[in-house]
Amino acid sequence: MSLEGYEQLKLENQLCFPLYAAAKEVVRQYKPVLDELDLTYTQYITMMVLWEKESLNVKELGSMLYLDSGTLTPLLKKLEAKGYVTRCRCKEDERNLIICITEKGEALKERAASIPGDMTCRFVNLTKEEISSMYHSLYKLLSQV
Repeated sequence: MSLEGYEQLKLENQLCFPLYAAAKEVVRQYKPVLDELDLTYTQYITMMVLWEKESLNVKELGSMLYLDSGTLTPLLKKLEAKGYVTRCRCKEDERNLIICITEKGEALKERAASIPGDMTCRFVNLTKEEISSMYHSLYKLLSQV
């Protein structure tokens, strides 16, 4: 069969590819900014949740970030080694590991406060409406997985 019979296999016909490439590029844009805070992108989004929630269990954190415990465990150990979080067992149920932000982790929020605005400025070819539309479309997609 000729390639024309396999249109579905062309990269240009895949939604997954521009999503993958755009996500990779966005994370690449964050890297130099986050290097100044000694955080990876995944550590940064974890800290964003903890700045908002202050403490939660690993399962809740994983659900919010779409990450499994195999990814979260080493990430949380590194954040704990940096002094940004503590990990402790829930007194009511020892099976639950609770993650709490520390004073040092809370203080990091001040240094990170300008990052969202700085990053938005990097996407000058997108209007606020386009960014909003993309945001809502991506969350709609995530709600189906």
